[in-house]
Formats: sequence, structure tokens, C-alpha cells
Amino acid sequence: MRPVTAAALAVLTVAGAGATAVAVGRYAGDIALKPSPDHPLPGDSRLTVHSAGAERIALTRSFASLRPGTYGLTGAGCHAEVGSVVHGAPHPADAVVRRLERVTHGTLRPGMRMRLTPQVHSGNPRDALGLDCADIDVPGELGPLPAWFVPGVRDTWVITAHGLGTTREHPMVVMPFLHRHRLPVLDLAYRNDPGAPRTTDGINHLGDSEWRDLDAAIRYAVRYGARDVVLHGWSVGATMALRAATHSALRDRISGLILDSPVLDRHTTVRALAAARGVPRALLPLVVRAAEGVTGMPVHRPADAADPAALNAPTLIFHGPDDRIAPWAASRAFAARRPDLVTLHAVPHAPHAAMWNADPAGYEEALRRFLTPLM
Repeated sequence: MRPVTAAALAVLTVAGAGATAVAVGRYAGDIALKPSPDHPLPGDSRLTVHSAGAERIALTRSFASLRPGTYGLTGAGCHAEVGSVVHGAPHPADAVVRRLERVTHGTLRPGMRMRLTPQVHSGNPRDALGLDCADIDVPGELGPLPAWFVPGVRDTWVITAHGLGTTREHPMVVMPFLHRHRLPVLDLAYRNDPGAPRTTDGINHLGDSEWRDLDAAIRYAVRYGARDVVLHGWSVGATMALRAATHSALRDRISGLILDSPVLDRHTTVRALAAARGVPRALLPLVVRAAEGVTGMPVHRPADAADPAALNAPTLIFHGPDDRIAPWAASRAFAARRPDLVTLHAVPHAPHAAMWNADPAGYEEALRRFLTPLM
């Protein structure tokens, strides 16, 4: 029996229907919105390691393991970096062979259960990428926010914010590109992240309160020499960037926005997260209502996530039709409302927040064209 189903039945035995709906909705809503890299996301299937050598790894054959591009592989105290599918290599009929770039920690063994993640790198920028970096604390409203600062000579800083199911290790995928273009990078951990301050409820508000931590990072950057900043966010981090661009007292310092898989239709996102984490379909309407109550956001009105009419900064959106958490249609509609400022770069065959992973070269070329006039 699924945990949420069991909890619902237990509550039914001791409470009336009205109280039950409230209690179950809140319980399931907490499960959907609790941030954790270990929680499954839609399409986040477990893969079995069939074999692993010095340069190749064989994994369970599935839509996930056949995805093009570069991903992290994590599970059972192990993390590895895997590249594209190797065609023509001998393998069992139920397996897929991919390039094995390196094992960052742990040991890969046949039979291990792993999952692919857009968070390719593990550790810090110095150990994972050989980039000089400083560990800093950004003063936030709830307390110090851990961050990595990768120096650069330009006075335009890039501030990164990760999204659902990942940590500040995820933005490391673009750090080598940004470093080659001599852009300073401030990679932020925000509330409820590992090492960051905890909120009383411990849940993700889908950017509605988290954006204030990004605002604190903007203030930090300006205080320490940034003329202006570009905000680069993934998933909920992209929604945080949008809210900062329209709510921050320093929004005039934001010269550009880069949004990867932005969460714009929060209704759909809450339902998708709840379903992936075992909430029965019958309870999903209660989860949406509970999320609206605890986050303070009208998740049933997707347009309230961000108003494109309020934007003043050039914006680049990376998104694709295979995202099962943040609807691709919402990004298309958003871009269509501001064609003067918003460019939409479509990435096929990419799961949520994995637009770089599916096509690193294409992603970085679009970044180069967007950032060049802002440097």
C-alpha cells in the first residue's frame, strides 16, 4: 500500500469527511513540495547497472537510458558522469550502452539501482571542474546562504539558481562555458537546501518566497563589484529569477534572464510532483488546494506565476515538449506575449531542467549569442 493511501485510510477512521480532506490534502501536499534530491520526479525511473568498464556502462533499456546527451548517474552511495549512447557496442537486448566519463565517488557494480539526473557533477567547482572558487555566505533574511563564487574579470556577474530535485551542484554544467567567457559566477544555495537555513514548514513555495534569497544574492553581487547581473535559473530557480526581475528593489541591475524549464503553470507542476511521489490520483485536487494554502500562491491561476508584461530585461528560455513537470505550452505562451524581449530556444528529447544535458553544444551556442551583447 502506498504511504499516502495508508495515511488517508488511517485518517478516515478517526475524522469526518471534511476534516479528512483537509488533513490528507495537507499531508500529500507536504510530500509533493518537500525539497529533496532523493525524491522521484516524473519520468525519473530507476535503472539497473548491467556492467561497467573503464569507458562504458550498460544500463536497463528504457526511454530514460536512451536519452541523448550527458547526465549524472546516482544511487547507492555512488555518482558517475555518463555521456551519449554508444551504438554498435555488444550488449544484452534489454540494455543500453553509454559512455562512462568518470566515477566521482563510490563504486559501480552490476545489479546497482541508479537514476539519471541533470546534475552531472558532484562536489565543488574546484574538485569537479578544476575551477578556482571561493566558499562564501550570502546574507539572507533567514540567515547565511552558502554559495560558490567563481571569479572572472568582467563586471557582469551570472547568478545561478538550481531547481527541483537538484542542488547548487547542478549549475556547474554551465560553469566551464561561463568561465571561458570570463564571467564571474555566483552559484547560490537557498532556503531548505543542504547547509542553508530551514523554513518553519520546510516546503518549497515554487519560487514565491525563495526569490528573496536570489534577491539577497543580487545585493551581494552589487556590493562586491557587479555593475549588473544576469540571472540563470532552472525549474523553480527560473521562476525565482522571474520574480526577482519584477519584484527586486535592484531589478534595474538585472541585464538579462536565462530560464531553463521555468515553472510557470504551478497547478500542473504540483499535480505532477504529487503523482510521482505516490499520491493517488483521487487526492490530487486536494493536493492542489493544500499547496495553494501553504504557499500563499493561487496555483489554479497559472498566469499569476509571472507576468511577462512586467519584464524589462532580455530573456532567453530553454524548454522542450518532453518536460513532464513544467509544461512546454506555458513557456511558448509566455514568449509569445513578449516577442520584443523573450527568445524561446526549443530542445527536444529533454526531461525537466535537462536542456543543457540533451544538447550541450546547442545550448552553449544559444547562450553565447544571448550573453555577448550583455557582457
